[in-house]
Parts: sequence; C-alpha cells; structure tokens
Amino acid sequence: MPLQKILFKPGVNKENTRYTTEGGWYEADKIRFRQGNPEVIGGWEPLSVLTYLGVCRSLWNWTSLGGSDLIGVGTNLKFYILQGTEYNDITPIRETVTINNNPFALTASTTVTVTDTAHGCVTGDFVTFSGAVDIGSGGTNVTAAVLNQEFQVTVLTANTYTIVISVTPNATAIAGSPGGGASVVAAYQVNVGPAIPVPLTGWGAGSWGQTGTTWGNGGTSTTALRLWDQINYGEDLVFGPRSGGIYYWVQNNGTSTRGVLLNSLGGTVSFTNATPTVVTSSIVYTEGAALQFNATSSMPTGIATATTYYAFNVNGNTFNLLDGAGNEMAAASTGSGVYVSLIVDVPVVHNSLTVSDTSRFVIAFGCNDYGESELDPMLIRWSAQDDIYNWTPDATNQAGFIRISHGSEIITTVQTRQEIVMFTDSAIYSLQYLGPPYVWAPQLLGDNISIISPNAAVIASGIVYWMGVDKFYVYDGRVQTLNCDLRRYVFGDINKEQSLQVFSGTNEGFNEVWWFYCSANSTAVDKYVIYNYTEKIWYYGTMERTAWLDSGLQTVPIAAKYNSSTATGVIINHETGLNDNTTGTPVAIDAYISSSEFDIGDGHNFGFVWRVLPDLTFENAENTPAGALPAVAMTLQGLANSGSGVTSTASQPVSKSNTYVITEQFTGQIFTRMRGRQMIFKISSNQINTCWQLGAPRIDIRPDGRR
Repeated sequence: MPLQKILFKPGVNKENTRYTTEGGWYEADKIRFRQGNPEVIGGWEPLSVLTYLGVCRSLWNWTSLGGSDLIGVGTNLKFYILQGTEYNDITPIRETVTINNNPFALTASTTVTVTDTAHGCVTGDFVTFSGAVDIGSGGTNVTAAVLNQEFQVTVLTANTYTIVISVTPNATAIAGSPGGGASVVAAYQVNVGPAIPVPLTGWGAGSWGQTGTTWGNGGTSTTALRLWDQINYGEDLVFGPRSGGIYYWVQNNGTSTRGVLLNSLGGTVSFTNATPTVVTSSIVYTEGAALQFNATSSMPTGIATATTYYAFNVNGNTFNLLDGAGNEMAAASTGSGVYVSLIVDVPVVHNSLTVSDTSRFVIAFGCNDYGESELDPMLIRWSAQDDIYNWTPDATNQAGFIRISHGSEIITTVQTRQEIVMFTDSAIYSLQYLGPPYVWAPQLLGDNISIISPNAAVIASGIVYWMGVDKFYVYDGRVQTLNCDLRRYVFGDINKEQSLQVFSGTNEGFNEVWWFYCSANSTAVDKYVIYNYTEKIWYYGTMERTAWLDSGLQTVPIAAKYNSSTATGVIINHETGLNDNTTGTPVAIDAYISSSEFDIGDGHNFGFVWRVLPDLTFENAENTPAGALPAVAMTLQGLANSGSGVTSTASQPVSKSNTYVITEQFTGQIFTRMRGRQMIFKISSNQINTCWQLGAPRIDIRPDGRR
C-alpha cells in the first residue's frame, strides 16, 4: 500500500469512546494547538527567587503614576505588594492594644505562652510586639530584641496563645518569668483564613432540607476559603477578603505601610466652640453622612467617642452635627487632634468589589445595609462618583444601592467594555451605568445558570467565559452553553468539595482560556482544562497552580504555585524558556498527546507497520547541557480489537539533526514492527531544552491477514 498520512482533527475529545472519535486526539498533557497542529506548551520560571507565606488565590497588576510596576498578592495568611522582586507585607492590622502586665511566660522551651484578655486570634494569626523589655536581670537571653518581632500564634484559650521565639530561655530568663513589662503593645493582623475548604459533617452542617440528608443527621458543608478581591483605584489599591472588610492602600505612602480599613480614612476635623458647633473637615461629606469621632489628645466637650452623628447643613468642608434623635450638637470646647474614626456608611463587610473603569465608582456586591453590620449577600452598594470615602446617597451625589432577587448570593463579577456582568448562584445579570437618578441598573440576562466558584469567570477578547457546576458557559451578548469535548472528563473527575478552589485565566497570546481545578482524589489544584476560542477546541493537562493572571503590563502570564512542605509560594512567569525552572534547576516538561484508534477500512484486516516518516519541527529547541540532541518519542500501539487492550507496541526516538539546513531538522525515517487491527499514535517528550510541533507524519502500512 502507499504511504498513509496521519492527520488528526485539532483538539482533544473524550466525550465518546476512543474508537468512536476516530480521526481525532484523545489524551494529552502540556500540549496546545497552533493552527490545528499539536505542540508542547512553553516553559516557566520564577518571577522572583523570593517566596511569600500561604496559598495565593488572588493576583492583580497595575502601575503607579511614577511608573512602578505593582502586583497585589493575596494569600490565606497575608497580603503583599510585589514590587520588583520584593514581597512587601501590607496585611492590615485588626487591632493594636497594650496587653496584660508581664504577658510572657517562659519555660525551658522556645514555645512561649502569651496572656492577653480577649485577644480575638485564631491559630495561624500574626502579631507584632513592641515595647517589651528583657525578661530577667543581667545575663538573660530573652531580650527585648528577641520579643519585639512578628510571630505566628497558636491559640490556647480566649485569653492565651503561644508563640515560638528564636532562643531557648536560659535560667536567668526563666527566673524572671513571667515578664516583658507593663507597656507591651501587640499589633494583631487580620485573622488568617483557611488554605483549603474543609468539609463539615453532622448536625448543623449543610442547608435545611439538603438532598440526601435524614432527620437528625445533618449534611455537609465547607468552611469559607480565604479569597481576596483587589483592584486599583488610580494608583492606589482597594482590596479585601470575601466576607470581610474593605481596605485601602495608598501608593504614595510606600510599600512599608499597611492597608487600612476604608471606613477609618475619614481625615481630620476641627470643632468650633459654638451653638450649634461648626465642624471643618479635610474631606467633603454629603448631607446626612454618618460619622464617629476620636482624638489623639482630647475630644470636644459634648461630643462622645463611638457615637454616631450626622452631617447637617453641609457647605463645602464645613457642616453642623445632629445626634441620633435629630438634635443639633453644641460643643463647649474645640478639642485637640480630633479625627473621623469611622465613616459609618462605608460597607464593613462584603463578598465582592470592583471599581467601574470609566465612571470611577467603588462598588460592593454582597455587603451590609446602611446602619447594619450583617452581610446581605444580594445587596449592591456603590460610592459617590470619583469619591471613595462617600457612600451616603444624596441628591448632590450618585452614591446608592439596589438589591437583586434571583439567587441567594452574589458570587462574582466580570467587568466588560459597557457593563459589569454579575453572577449569583443561580442567575446572571448585567449591571449598567445609567446616570442620575437611577445611576446603576441591573438587567437579568439568564436564570438557572450556575457558576462553580468566585474565580471561575474571565473575559477574553470581549467575551465572558465561565465554568458552571456541571458545564461551561459563554456570554457574548447572549448567554449560551459552551460546547465542550471534555465535559464528561472534567466533571467526572473533579473534587466538588474543593470547588471553591477553581479559578480561571486567559493566555491571550495563544487565544486560550484556562480553568484550574482539583481532581476527584485531590484537595489541591492539580489539573487544568483549556478552551481555544479562536480554533474552538479543547485540551487539558496536569499542573499545580493556585492563581493566574494574564496582564498586559507583563510580557507573559504569571501564576502562583504553592509548596506545601514549606508553606510558602512563588510567582511564576509562564511561556518563558523551554523547561520547568521553578526551583532554579531546569526540569524537563513531560508532555505527550495520543490519538483515538484508527484502522484500515473498518478493521477487517490486521495492518503491519514497518516504517514511519516523521514530520515535525524542533525550531527553537536546544541541545541538553550534556550535548544530547532534542528528541521526542513516536509510538504506535496496536490493538486486536477495541476491547483487547494494546497487543503490540513500537516506539522509536526522533531527534533533531545537525546535518540538515532546512527548518524541519529531524530523523528521516524510523523502522518499526507493529501489528494490529486498530492503532493509536502517540508523540511524547521528556527532555530538557526540547520544544516541538507535530506536522503530518506518514506510516508505511500494509494488510497483514485477518487473524
């Protein structure tokens, strides 16, 4: 018989049996398609050799007015700003207090017990001490320098926890215990969050009437995964953890300063001793704005701390005050060092947030109502236009709110050119800016729509793609199910209890949308599936990542990778080089793709293959450090029938050759002995510095009888 080309349809299809999908590809790992031809994906290497603490679930990239390239990195333990190669800890402080007299109790161990009444910590929290003194008289090794540092705590009780110091206390230190002095200041960072969702079972777990539960036995649910939202407001950053507060980081203050609660940035005020008193503020407030005050020195007589007052008769930066009963306030003194300690109308809890790109509103999705602290998961609130501090609705501004009705909670949002696409747990909305008096208005786009996690939606080339709980969707002006050739494979091997870990990203350079997820038996992300929206094909593979960002400010996509043995992570540049260079030592990318079964006719006769003429390119590949030529393995597997399993295998290496001057430089032909009614073609590589693209190889095959 003449030579037979091996040409397969682009993409990987596992929706049917391997024989039914004849003429296509069936399995792959770390492979993509370029104009229909498979090739190995690009390599990766660390953006910085430094690491951060915790599991990163959020990345955001922006630049300052001075041109500094900044990346926000949100983990379950910390929040960082990556500038250059340095991770700068800007984790907000939850509380700063002077703790109990002599709070440190020592033993002959590096573990120290700390007493602080109602400390509010959870195990894993971070605290930084200052003001501590040496424990013990001369000769102690537990000095102030040992104590006045940052520590991670292990909670014992509501009033005690332990830390681990850098030295084992000597006898002098132990004799002076408990110690530390009466002026120990503890700065507690915001509570840490779970690294992964933890399934809960039994009474109280799961929802009322949950399918599969019986009376008295409860169901299952999961703890909330620590997920951060972040987006720049100009050159500054607005960020916050899901079901937590909204924080603000000011770029001009530098990366050595931490983010602070947005509602605490009310500026300074001065009081005029008058009836009614006149307040002059450094920030312009709206009529009716709810404020609380404090002072570094003294409060004005008649104005109390932790009490809500309302701006009245606002005239620029000056206003009067009303109390909760509507009475005008009169201060008998001016006070000293007075500031706004709380802008009451700023949301104190939220599930998702964004900044509208052109109109510059800060919008909170799923947040507390005015005067409340409990989260309403379907409430949307927004600040005044171009005024991040002003959330009080008034005829003079465009601050406002609205509550949507389809679903039980807002899961996430994606901002497009003309709208903000909102996802609840059962519907999809379009939120559009109308201007006064309605400002923002939602429109229902589709009902009975699911989304698997807050990070499962992404925009690519103006179109929104997302992963539901059992299929994929696309919104391009209308909501549609996205046809997927890997649907059964993906949703048949996914850990639904870890669905909150699912995240998506784009690789615009290759027209790809990526989704990462945990396979059925894994509690860590270990698989990905890709949709190529230009060629409308799918492929998949294995990879451990926890976050992804394709930013136009970076030359390549970046991703986060977690090392469970050190509890640290690293940011990785993708599509860089040819190898896995995560640790600084190049490791080969183990890549392969194998076809569906093909045969002669319908498999009436056996076929005998004695020769293969490869067709591929090793362009940009390099020799190994030992001088070995880049190579792949081409394998033919023979089957007697679809149920027989592989009965014959022939595999030969195909190497780049230095003797050719054309681009496609490879072994001219390889000789095999392989027999079968049906055959599988596979190409694989596992050698450093290797990249390749498959063309149209040919096989020399002839009929070889019926048995």
